Amino acid sequence: MVRQSQHGVMRCRHLLFPLSLGTAAVMLAGCSAPSPRDGEPATSQTPMSSDAPAGALSATTQGQLQQTLEETMAEYDVPGAVMGVWVPGQGSWTSATGLADVEDRTAASADMTWPLRSITKSFTVTLVLQLVDEGELSLDDTIDEYVDGVTDGDEITLRMLAAMTSGNADYTGAAFLEAYSADPDRIFTLEDLNDFALGEPAQFDPGAKGVYTNANTNLLGAVVEEVTGEPFDDVLAERILAPLELGDTDYLIDVDAWATPHPTGYVPEEGEPEPQPQNFSIFGPAGSMVTGLDDARVWGEVLATGTLLTPETQEARLEGAPLEAGPPYDIYALGIGETNGWWGHNGEGLGFTSALFHHPESGATISVFMNASEVAPDVHPADAMFRRAAQVLERS
Repeated sequence: MVRQSQHGVMRCRHLLFPLSLGTAAVMLAGCSAPSPRDGEPATSQTPMSSDAPAGALSATTQGQLQQTLEETMAEYDVPGAVMGVWVPGQGSWTSATGLADVEDRTAASADMTWPLRSITKSFTVTLVLQLVDEGELSLDDTIDEYVDGVTDGDEITLRMLAAMTSGNADYTGAAFLEAYSADPDRIFTLEDLNDFALGEPAQFDPGAKGVYTNANTNLLGAVVEEVTGEPFDDVLAERILAPLELGDTDYLIDVDAWATPHPTGYVPEEGEPEPQPQNFSIFGPAGSMVTGLDDARVWGEVLATGTLLTPETQEARLEGAPLEAGPPYDIYALGIGETNGWWGHNGEGLGFTSALFHHPESGATISVFMNASEVAPDVHPADAMFRRAAQVLERS
């Protein structure tokens, strides 16, 4: 149960690694800044986001990127993908390749919205860090100040939850699987998801190591709701989506609200793409968002440069360490990962993979969305494509 605390009043409402119904386990994998409210710190940069670089990348670079994308899709049997590469001073390139829906032969389109999956975590942690900047909470607060019943809750700090070092159990155990299997279309609330993790044995002592766990972020979503006294999706819209004018980005709980046409997610089975059922509510603040390609560009830059945070908080955000279990990052920090100097996040689950990274030194941003997941053990197609695209840019 989530309880009232001195920080505010909670109003409850309602890898990411893949979750497949066919198995008995869940891997789960240019706008200007508004004036700050009284008492709030100024953001670290203005304007909040920049326009896409003018012009196009060189024909040679475009050709190499498209060829690499097609080769990666063929290697991992990905039906469809959309991708963007933006490099200040050099130009932009976007591509929609393959099929968004295999059965209907619907072409992939950059006009569609695509699941962010675990990139959602970067939004959730940003909300927490904004509240840190406003003095509403501290990263050293323990989760038991906000949510009752978390194992080791008096030792697990908000910083540990954001960094995936809490040791907290995930919510995807037997009870969740039973409930989900009984009604795959059930709309799970954030409180539902968190309740599945309460009282479960810890994976390890708080702070002992880094293991990527979706429940960590969903607990932070509950903290956001309690401190603000507002539903998570409203806070997200007010503090991030509206100020950044991310009109194609949404936090979805009911899949029926997903704008059509939209892509279908697939998992390969016996060499054939098998469409996956979609239930966004099973992910919550850990992975329930969708976005468009240009919105992703904006968020990639804002996230990596700390536009919505004070410089001190952004500096603290980027302090991290390698994960012992989880997605492929060199280090994982507070709701953000680093790979070869690129900062961002990736996501995976129910037939989709995504990767969104920004290179602060060059100002380049790469975003990849693909409608295939679980293509092979320890393989993340969108992340693999991001890394290959970064190499293309290095050679250009």
